[in-house]
Amino acid sequence: MDLRINAMPSQALTGVGQTALKRPEAAGGVGGNFADSFKTTLRSVSAAQTEASNLQTQVQLGNPAVSLEQTMLAMQKSQIGFQATLHVRNRMVQAYTDIMNMSV
Repeated sequence: MDLRINAMPSQALTGVGQTALKRPEAAGGVGGNFADSFKTTLRSVSAAQTEASNLQTQVQLGNPAVSLEQTMLAMQKSQIGFQATLHVRNRMVQAYTDIMNMSV
């Protein structure tokens, strides 16, 4: 089962939404800062998944430069990043659904 999203560095989860909170123009609506932060986060999670996959392949091939501990840590980081991203997506879909169901 492959859970890739698409290219990102593993440190994108730190600071998600912080740029939108710092700028007042983005606080009142759909700000480009949140969208940019979310895109950056998706790229970061994807890169972490790619890195974990590459390390896993190297361990399977018997590369002595790659340790099993390093590989397992990278796999856990990518899994946590994916789960966090999935929760954010689910919350966004729920918020959209709630807004669409409101009577005007």
